[in-house]
Amino acid sequence: MAKMEFQGLTKRTRAMLASNENSEVDFKREPSGVKSSDFVAFANANGGTLLIGVDEYTADSGMQRGRVVGCSIDDKARLALINKALECTPSIDVHVFTENIKSLPILRIEILPEQNRPFCNSRGEYSVRANGRNRALYPSELLNIFLESESELFYRRFQSVVIDLENQVKQVNSVMNADLNNVSHSIESFEAQLNKAFSRIGKLTDSSKKRTRSLLQNVKDNQLSLVNLERALVEDVSSEMHADHFDILVGKLDQLAELLQLDRERK
Repeated sequence: MAKMEFQGLTKRTRAMLASNENSEVDFKREPSGVKSSDFVAFANANGGTLLIGVDEYTADSGMQRGRVVGCSIDDKARLALINKALECTPSIDVHVFTENIKSLPILRIEILPEQNRPFCNSRGEYSVRANGRNRALYPSELLNIFLESESELFYRRFQSVVIDLENQVKQVNSVMNADLNNVSHSIESFEAQLNKAFSRIGKLTDSSKKRTRSLLQNVKDNQLSLVNLERALVEDVSSEMHADHFDILVGKLDQLAELLQLDRERK
């Protein structure tokens, strides 16, 4: 946390006291002399500093300078100043420092730059710090501030969306890479299984070739058997045609045998 209280004057404060009031610095005698429009003017001018407890005087050189005269630095004075900044629209962020505590204490109020301009006070008045004084904002200036503010807001939102999209793309790429790795492993496994299957099919094919050759040989043998069978059937048909003649011949042979047997018995 930054130091907020100093026993003496800081280098920054001494440098501002050695200069005159300008677009970035304003001297105030008492905390009660600070108005909400002072915060608005600096905030619309992109920041500045209020030195409270400082009176302006003319140096021997004729230039305006700041002289420390001191002021109330209690909590009531500090809170009153902070509330005046908070009652602006939108609220103005300020840092309050206490310096020169051991002598004539002063308050240094830093109005931070790069806030959500434009700002106005509780009465709806828009002002800006320029050339060492506060003045009302011209309509064209107010429009430019609105446009600039909206463009900055759009850029920040766009940048945020781009970052989110980049993160999502990284997540998608990570998931896709993981999925691709899984697919690659699956393909390699599938290729290995295919190689095994092709090897088995090759072995089965060799066996099938042998079985086929054996089957063809059996078919050829069966064809020869069928031819022989067909021939035998043809021969059987021819024999049936001469069956009667054969039976007659057999009968005559039987008769001849009986006659030969009778002739032997007579002798």
